[in-house]
Amino acid sequence: MAYIIKPIVTEKMNTVSEKQNKFGFIVRPEANKLEIKAEVEALYGVTVVDVNTMRYAGKNKSRYTKAGLLKGRTNAFKKAIVTVKEGETIDFYSNI
Repeated sequence: MAYIIKPIVTEKMNTVSEKQNKFGFIVRPEANKLEIKAEVEALYGVTVVDVNTMRYAGKNKSRYTKAGLLKGRTNAFKKAIVTVKEGETIDFYSNI
């Protein structure tokens, strides 16, 4: 089952990846650390040392426009920070 939704490719995550060998992923909320570790190792062919997860709650947002007040909600999601063995790396840009 695919637990990884997408990798996190931001400027902050790129600097952490270069310095500390950690990579971020948005994962499904029901995924646990063992399932995430197995899937990253299978997809990218690296050795995973550690997996840290965090859950984010959805937030209510509103903005004022010409049409009036628009209200909405951001999605809740789960993020996993995967630490890879020293000397190994994950290349997210190889498929481009």
